Amino acid sequence: MVCVGGSAGGLNAYQRLLRHLPPDMGVAIVIVNHLRRVATHLADILPLCTTMPVELITEKLLIAPNHVYIIPSQHDLHVADGAFHLAPISKPRGWPDVITVFLRSLAQNWDGQVIAVIVSGYDGDGAAALRGIRDVGGIVIAQELDTAAIPEMPESAIESGCVDFVLSPEDIARKIVEITGRRSTG
Repeated sequence: MVCVGGSAGGLNAYQRLLRHLPPDMGVAIVIVNHLRRVATHLADILPLCTTMPVELITEKLLIAPNHVYIIPSQHDLHVADGAFHLAPISKPRGWPDVITVFLRSLAQNWDGQVIAVIVSGYDGDGAAALRGIRDVGGIVIAQELDTAAIPEMPESAIESGCVDFVLSPEDIARKIVEITGRRSTG
């Protein structure tokens, strides 16, 4: 599973990343966008960047490879028994921590390989969970700061000391393809 966490400026990174991923990598891509109050439109926008099916996550949705999944707003996301589980957002005020919550759930409950990617956004959501991803053998990638519209989130990830690679969105896609052993589309 590849978790891509981002916020402000993340749309550009998601689009650039998805355009360079082959549709048959055999992994699920989960976009955890750090939205709190407004509905996400990513499920309408991102299908223009990939031939993989793009779905808004619903409770108990089974996780399948070669799909792109989008977290709905106002929810925390968890994984257990091969399915997604939604809960009301645990931090309704201040900066949400939905990326951290999901990454911790992955570290505790996912049996397969995990690649955590932190892209453009405000705050440091996700950084607190990166050590857990590394502890279970996962790989952590942060977006290059000069390619991020808002570099705070990838910068916090880098400062955690748990990042394996710092790359542009296109190079993140290439690295994911390399890690999963598949060929890139671009």
